[in-house]
Amino acid sequence: MTRSPDQSKRSFRIFTRLLLTDDPTLSCVSTTHTHSTAHDSGESTCIALVGNPNIGKTTLFNLLTGMRQRVGNYPGVTVSKKVGTLQLSEDTADLIDLPGTYSLAATSLDERIVVDVLSGHVPGLKQPDLVVCLADATNLTRTLFLPAQVAELGLPMMVVLNQWDLAQKQGLSIDLELLENRLGVPVVPCVATKKQSSDDVARAIERALGSPSTLTPITWPATVKEAAEGLRQSMPAALSQSLHEAEIHRILFDANSALTERLDWAEESRRAAVQEARDKIQQSGYNPMAAEALLQYDHINRLTEDVVNRTGEIPQGQSESIDRLLVHRGWGLAIFAAIMYVVFLSVYTWAGPMMDGIEWGKGMLQDWISPLLSGTPMLQSLVVDAAIEGVGAFLVFLPQILILFFFISLLEDTGYMARAAFLMDKMFSWCGLNGKSFVPLLSSYACAVPGIMATRTIEDPKARLATILVAPLMSCSARLPVYVLLIGAFIEPRHGPFVASLTLFGMHFVGLAVALPLVLLFNKFLLKTRPQPFVLEMPRYHVPRLGDVLWRMWESGVEFVKRAGTIIFAITIIIWALLYFPRPAAVEEAVRQTVAAEQARPLDEILTDEEAAEALEKRVASAYLEQSWMGRMGRGVQPLFAHAGFDWRITVGVLASFPAREVIISTLGVIYSLGGEVDEESHSLQDALTNSHWRDGPFIGQPVFTIPVVLGIMLFFALCSQCGATLAIIKKEASLGWAVFSFTYMTLLAWGAAVLCFQIGSMLS
Repeated sequence: MTRSPDQSKRSFRIFTRLLLTDDPTLSCVSTTHTHSTAHDSGESTCIALVGNPNIGKTTLFNLLTGMRQRVGNYPGVTVSKKVGTLQLSEDTADLIDLPGTYSLAATSLDERIVVDVLSGHVPGLKQPDLVVCLADATNLTRTLFLPAQVAELGLPMMVVLNQWDLAQKQGLSIDLELLENRLGVPVVPCVATKKQSSDDVARAIERALGSPSTLTPITWPATVKEAAEGLRQSMPAALSQSLHEAEIHRILFDANSALTERLDWAEESRRAAVQEARDKIQQSGYNPMAAEALLQYDHINRLTEDVVNRTGEIPQGQSESIDRLLVHRGWGLAIFAAIMYVVFLSVYTWAGPMMDGIEWGKGMLQDWISPLLSGTPMLQSLVVDAAIEGVGAFLVFLPQILILFFFISLLEDTGYMARAAFLMDKMFSWCGLNGKSFVPLLSSYACAVPGIMATRTIEDPKARLATILVAPLMSCSARLPVYVLLIGAFIEPRHGPFVASLTLFGMHFVGLAVALPLVLLFNKFLLKTRPQPFVLEMPRYHVPRLGDVLWRMWESGVEFVKRAGTIIFAITIIIWALLYFPRPAAVEEAVRQTVAAEQARPLDEILTDEEAAEALEKRVASAYLEQSWMGRMGRGVQPLFAHAGFDWRITVGVLASFPAREVIISTLGVIYSLGGEVDEESHSLQDALTNSHWRDGPFIGQPVFTIPVVLGIMLFFALCSQCGATLAIIKKEASLGWAVFSFTYMTLLAWGAAVLCFQIGSMLS
């Protein structure tokens, strides 16, 4: 494939984006690479599995490794590392499932880690002894682009042609022997969903390890070689010696490469040197941002000439026929809405019994442990109210996480998720995002933690950061108890079930309605993100493998527990301490005397009355909470929340729920002397809120919970960053500064919305 070098930039940009799905890059000739095998060094064998997204790489990885997998993070970055054990005839090998990428143009963290692993720049991880590159047998030329780039690293390789059965159905005949001779490496046909194919691949891997070979690299023009050598000479000496020739090519020709983040090279000097090298290429008649795509595909076309022949007519594509309906501007959106309705209906209905079971188990454990520690009240409270409650605080959401990721994995494996992203692109493009932000925001409706982790697939770092900053605004399941409590107590009794259900439905879209305009402001004034083209390959429709879907669901659940669970547990302990201390005996004595005076009977008689004693205990707990450090903080900041109609009890509940929103339910139960066992459907708590009146101030004697106040509280919880786990994930995925910014802007936004709701609502009523 050739094009004249003086083509318009616009035409070429469209061409190369269709091929690479990111900014075009250019490589040049590789130097001789000496590679020592693991067998020589005594280290464990390391095999890297690479390929385009949606090519079947992870399916093959799962079949090759089975349950012998471990998931972690690469050091220094937030990209997940999946390593499995491949059983060979006499030994085992570590098989690394690298993130899917169309090229080595490292513009995202996922793509950069592919380059770093292959070039041996990941601490604690050796350079691969073998690279297994997946290509699509039905689209051989395009999917050989990545292996052609990897060839410049001089690593031993083999090529796996997936979709072999589909290629045969399409009447394609591939001469494997000729292709092997041209490429210089083993080529294995494969159907990644079949165990027999994975066994064939495993045997081929073992043969390739015993007799390593490298893929035939491209021979670049002299001007490209001279530009690369000039760039190397411009580098600091230490950097020049540490970089592989292929990495220098990436620096030279990759636009906005994430690879430069690890280079010890002053930015101004680097930019000048890179521009000088690119000018040399430009002067020779090549467009420096076009040469790789044009010359590499020329090279690939020569290698595959006469390799692929068609033995019959091209059959009507089944995927194309289905897409006429599913990506239709009208019917496609209607079907998408119906699918999303089924997904979220399933998340709420299927998860309900399991969540109730976890709550029941937590209560049973607390009831069993509590009497055993009754002799030491502080230890009893620490174990029962903090430790067990803290574990339950994150485990209760695990069913929803698992169910959501079951459906996400199912939709991804069928190929529909890419269509959904395409449909959603217009919804997001006006504010500076694209359809790739759809999956992270969708995931955030269950929990922002997996949603934020899902932003790793967004190439542009600023677009990724913008999505991270608004993902917590999606109405996650932790907000639901607050909505149910307040709507059940104040909206439904006054306005009926229709308005109540409409209010609940609307609250789930408040965050989304606010998020998109905020992204526009962030992109325009804060991040200054340039418009990003949305390029997405439509994968073929597949029948998903249930084992892969369940495995990915399990991985997501484990990652949620590890990342969010530990943080929520730690924060729960801190909040417990703020709510428990100080605990002077004078508080309890004063409550006892007050209750005795109110009931006009001796304290001994009250304590022998089981119901009266229980009520007294709840009054004491309420008094302790009121004078605790958290209670004092609530009274201290209450003047700020008075503008939203919040009294000190609501304010304490708001502060106590910053680590986890649902904590406000039990906190209000304690404040209103009902105990911490109440839930959002508790009639006693709803009655207490309904009958609550101001005890002091300008509203003394008036009801605390009016409709403007209730709506203001729900708006506050819809927009505020009340999740310690989410802030911790933002810190891991972005930085501490962005986590602080997220907490600050969302808190101010929530406070402002609550104040406006109360002030305007009060004037209208």
